[in-house]
Amino acid sequence: MSDRVYIFDTTLRDGEQVPGCQLNTEEKVVIAQELEKLGVDVIEAGFPISSPGDFKSVIAISKAVSEPTITALSRAVEKDIDRAGEALKYAKRGRIHTGIGTSDQHIFTKLKSDREKVIERAVAAVKYAKKYVEDVEFYAEDAGRTDNEYLARVLEAVVAAGATVLNIPDTTGFCLPEEYGQKIRYIAENVKDVHKAVISTHCHNDLGLAVANSIAAVQNGARQIECTINGIGERAGNTSLEEVVMIMKKKANARGYTNINTQYLYPTSQLVSQLMNMPVQANKAVVGRNAFAHSSGIHQDGVIKNRENYEIIDPLEVGVDKSSIILTARSGRAALNYNLNSIGVDLSKEELDIAYERFLVMADELKVVQDEDLKRLVESLSLNKVS
Repeated sequence: MSDRVYIFDTTLRDGEQVPGCQLNTEEKVVIAQELEKLGVDVIEAGFPISSPGDFKSVIAISKAVSEPTITALSRAVEKDIDRAGEALKYAKRGRIHTGIGTSDQHIFTKLKSDREKVIERAVAAVKYAKKYVEDVEFYAEDAGRTDNEYLARVLEAVVAAGATVLNIPDTTGFCLPEEYGQKIRYIAENVKDVHKAVISTHCHNDLGLAVANSIAAVQNGARQIECTINGIGERAGNTSLEEVVMIMKKKANARGYTNINTQYLYPTSQLVSQLMNMPVQANKAVVGRNAFAHSSGIHQDGVIKNRENYEIIDPLEVGVDKSSIILTARSGRAALNYNLNSIGVDLSKEELDIAYERFLVMADELKVVQDEDLKRLVESLSLNKVS
């Protein structure tokens, strides 16, 4: 089995389900082009049956990008699949993503059906989608809460019907990493002809475990991760693209690698945040504004001496220019001197000692000391050192 892991980006479909963050077609095309530059393998462009706007967007994205596979979502309903197939007619590589709920919770309370009828509907949907495209992905909605033996029966049936990708969603973010990893391994070991399809993850973050579950899945045989920029999505969000990509880049035992151009991670994050009017939380891993910022004196001293003391990712790897030494009341002399040097001020040890005492008073008052504040500080000492 290859260690290559395909990145399926669903920012424009599942990510756009965030209330108040909808995009128009032009904005979706801009993001899709950025995702292509980023190097994602699959772009889920929309749910064509859901609205005329989504239908139009899938067509526009299919025309605007050429390298990634373009995917359209559908339910296991013929009219949905027809609409998806029509929307993908301009895609260089098109995929229909169809499926149905497989947990008893969904079968009995949502679908008002039974297990055998669900298998019949799943098979029929895959066969119908094959009329439009060769590449058909099947999602077993709420697979995280689906009995493994029954789930394997469903997947075996859709593989026989021609499914090329098997999506195992943890729709409610219910699984622990060990549980989800074991589920993926069970599928890999018990579904007949599973080698004919790619096993995919689609994890939600209701318990904060989407990224951990996705990595556990890769460690157990999954070879596609469905994720979003900044981890946006329904409810608490989806698996964060930038996090799983950097985990696999940094950890060999994650057992996978991607073809993502990681230097575009931060710019793509910023673009999505801006167009969707959804700020990235400051402490967000990899792309948050504090991901490479240091305010503790002990950490600042260590980073100044050698960045790797407190950073496992070089900021340049993800498109961030440099680390930030943030001056606060917790900063030490080394950090103060470092930031003074950055604005062209070089103090002697005695001058630095005096400046540091004044700096602590200023930091208590201002909370964060900026470059302009430092210039005022130096001027107040009558050192005439500011360039």
